[in-house]
Amino acid sequence: VQLQACGGGLVQAGGSLRLSCKVSGVNFRLYPIDWWRQVPGKERELVANISDGGTTHYADSVKGRFAISRDNVRRTAYLQMNSLKPEDTAVYYCKLTRGRDFWGRGTLVTVSS
Repeated sequence: VQLQACGGGLVQAGGSLRLSCKVSGVNFRLYPIDWWRQVPGKERELVANISDGGTTHYADSVKGRFAISRDNVRRTAYLQMNSLKPEDTAVYYCKLTRGRDFWGRGTLVTVSS
């Protein structure tokens, strides 16, 4: 199982980014996907989750600003991030659990004030 996350970058506060997580080696449509983030020196935080059926959950800190989605044909999950704030600055990871956790490499999002 491999997860490839991309789409991070530098953006000004109030801007938007869309992260992508392409999955291979597993029947993608059967598994929930998480997006997590981590700031150096802090614990990794769950940002959003989408079930195999498309049900979504969000951390309170991103509700109304972020949207998680999935394209089962492309085997890709997305995280649309709008109204970005400096406190959203982190490395973002996607995760799939199949017996154990499989993590993507992470993509850095930097939001300048």
